[in-house]
Amino acid sequence: MPSKQAHIRKQLVAYSFIAPNFIGFAVFTLVPIVFAIALAFLHWDGSNPIEWAGLANFRNLLDDDQFKAALKNTIVYTAGTVPLTLISSLLLAVLLNQGIKGRNFFRTVSFFPYVASLVAVAAVWNMIFNPSKGPVNMLLYTLGFENVPGWAADKDWAMITIILFSVWKYMGYYMIIYLAGLQGINPELYEAANLDGTNVWQRFRYVTVPQLSATTFFVMVMLTIQCFKVYDIVYMVTQGGPGTATLVLVYDIYNKAFISWNLGSASAVAMVLFALVLIVTLIQFRGNRKLQ
Repeated sequence: MPSKQAHIRKQLVAYSFIAPNFIGFAVFTLVPIVFAIALAFLHWDGSNPIEWAGLANFRNLLDDDQFKAALKNTIVYTAGTVPLTLISSLLLAVLLNQGIKGRNFFRTVSFFPYVASLVAVAAVWNMIFNPSKGPVNMLLYTLGFENVPGWAADKDWAMITIILFSVWKYMGYYMIIYLAGLQGINPELYEAANLDGTNVWQRFRYVTVPQLSATTFFVMVMLTIQCFKVYDIVYMVTQGGPGTATLVLVYDIYNKAFISWNLGSASAVAMVLFALVLIVTLIQFRGNRKLQ
């Protein structure tokens, strides 16, 4: 029977393998999270002494027009991007799952925007959708349209531009996930549907979509979380403008923390964002259980 010292030595060896990863998690993730939660109840500008604020940071958000605009824009952006990306990626996956010529090439092209540098992609996008010299508006002028969109420079079109850019960038990644789901569908189901005399739409509706329900749920949850925490796309395309037309919650957190140096208020917004994502995710899981 092994001695107590040998047992302790084995435990220390096991913990020594866990320790590097746990230390990294604690230092770079756990401690910042705990500190951010604490900051939501404090006043601190990063240099002066920390002061207790209680719920003042959260009450101040009720009168903060920037926060209200960011909350509204985040919800609008998520509500627009999630369904459009989900539908686009699903249809693209179904199309590229067929035995068409050059299928691998088109798969690569569709996936490229996701892996390409955001700086380069955003620069190309802004050039294509330039209000005065962009090829898209030039084409619209040629077709006879007089009132062409101002895209990212127009407060009425800026959010639509961000949504379209996000759909274009994300759909290639989620197309790959849907392709994996399509590979797992039993071909006998399609054979049985053919014997019943179904057409293409009926096979898609009654075979493909139900068989991809788990994949769709995963894509929807991941997309929702990704949209709520969007920052980089907004920064590269519109920088939150014009005005507050595309200001989102994470961008508002950045402004409050590193422009205004109101770290307590920034942490309060972060807590609101966390609560919002948690509630929406729980609703999605609850809804998915009811559908099963």
